[in-house]
Amino acid sequence: MAQMIFGGVTENVVTRDEFPLAKAREVLKDEVIAVIGYGVQGPGQSLNLRDNGFNVIVGQRPGATYDKAVADGWVPGQTLFGIEEACARATIIQVLLSDAAQIACWPLIEKHLTAGKALYFSHGFAITYKERTGIVPPADVDVILIAPKGSGTSLRTMFLEGRGLNSSYAIFQDATGRAFERVVALGIGVGSGYLFETTFKKEVYSDLTGERGSLMGAIQGLLLAQYEVLREQGHSPSEAFNETVEELTQSLGPLFAKNGMDWMYANCSTTAQRGALDWMGPFHDAIKPVMQQLYAAVASGEEAQRSIDSNSQPDYREKLNAELKALRESEMWQAGATVRKLRPENN
Repeated sequence: MAQMIFGGVTENVVTRDEFPLAKAREVLKDEVIAVIGYGVQGPGQSLNLRDNGFNVIVGQRPGATYDKAVADGWVPGQTLFGIEEACARATIIQVLLSDAAQIACWPLIEKHLTAGKALYFSHGFAITYKERTGIVPPADVDVILIAPKGSGTSLRTMFLEGRGLNSSYAIFQDATGRAFERVVALGIGVGSGYLFETTFKKEVYSDLTGERGSLMGAIQGLLLAQYEVLREQGHSPSEAFNETVEELTQSLGPLFAKNGMDWMYANCSTTAQRGALDWMGPFHDAIKPVMQQLYAAVASGEEAQRSIDSNSQPDYREKLNAELKALRESEMWQAGATVRKLRPENN
């Protein structure tokens, strides 16, 4: 583990140079890794582990995701099992079910957590809010976390491109004395770029804030507000969408992803630079109180309880699909569908 300085703050990180794949394989050579769940993170993590040469199996309930696992090459009775059988066979149980499904399946998983096994999460939700989820691991197992900073799809795509998606790691419980080497080996195995240290609580607080904030919730709210103002002032859907979304995602985003916001500013016109510098203050002042309110809701457990209550309802999926349908069929994203079809790579 090395120490690196981020913005003047020293943090613990692990790179693939200091903990190469060969070392990860050696650490886990006698382990059986069961990936439980084949929804968002399950496919990317399990396939990357398999391709990297680890002994990995999948545990999944019957249904569409089970069929997807079969299509991805997992063989029923050999590398694909029901949840309980996979947990029984494993020495490391990677719980990659949704938060609500983790609560429902915990009794099936818990009974197979015998001494010395490792319980792995990619989200700190279940453990941090254990009073609400009821997920309390036995004292004689390692409890560890690898949280890729992106979707399972991105993790898999970047792996196939020879790149890595950065991940955080955490140790909640070290029962065996091997929790650190286990968690780092798994982080390398699933295809992480580098690993940075966190805690279960910090991971879930930052994750829930980010999802509701700049990564998903706030960005949709911001884009929609600008699109609506442009449309109300007589701009066409095409013009409003291009100025609001297309230029952000296709032109400016890659610039600040490469070298930072200042570099993106430097590669824009002086008029754009001046306006951005002048208006970032008012936007910051308007948005920060909302972000503070959001973080407080996460820290209090209010957001966790809202998710538990909503996602455990029997008609949850129908209600979710209705909300996503309304988003998809809104004018802004219908305009976006047309704009994407007109991109040169699609013609």
